[in-house]
Amino acid sequence: MAANPISRPEQLRIEHEQKATETYVRATGRITSSTSATFENTLRDLVSNDKRVVLDLTNVDYIDSSGLGALVAVYMHATRTKCELELANPKTRVKDLFSRSGLASFFLKVQEAGEQHEELLGQTPS
Repeated sequence: MAANPISRPEQLRIEHEQKATETYVRATGRITSSTSATFENTLRDLVSNDKRVVLDLTNVDYIDSSGLGALVAVYMHATRTKCELELANPKTRVKDLFSRSGLASFFLKVQEAGEQHEELLGQTPS
């Protein structure tokens, strides 16, 4: 009898809260080839409408190469539209991906901005 692989649903939930000076976005799940288009399109729309977007990656468990590409595309779009994009709370696994991809220095700068944002909110950076 052949084993039936258990497939994990490729789900990503994106919630956002519009504030007076920024948009706070919380992503939950996995940013993969099956979710990266939705991720990129949603973030591009939010970036286009605001001058500051904070992307909380606390609940993002995994990002594959497609997700990384979407993240870079969103950053480039933010730069073109003069929107400040901040990443906050990436897990160790996600930080490792940034390092292996050669984007660690860029994303570290963005992450530090996210940590400053957390301090303003009274949260402890991880």
